[in-house]
Amino acid sequence: MTTVDVVFRYATPPSEAVTFALANTREVYGIRRLTFDRNARTISVEYDATRLNASVVAQLIRRAGLQLIEEVPLALPAAPPEPAPAV
Repeated sequence: MTTVDVVFRYATPPSEAVTFALANTREVYGIRRLTFDRNARTISVEYDATRLNASVVAQLIRRAGLQLIEEVPLALPAAPPEPAPAV
């Protein structure tokens, strides 16, 4: 199993019906966890990459009724600055 996280930004907060539909997406084999950040309006999905890919996950979320705007790239930590050359 290879777990991968993908983060999507959504347009409007989910209604109660959409929240229940999203809870049902956890029943899809390969979906491990859904996490909302309501302040940033994002949903993070942990899934098994040997079973699913990001576009399938996005399709499942859209079918649940959540309007996705974009996939948010996961940032890598910044590389430390190189030391100044000795004089």
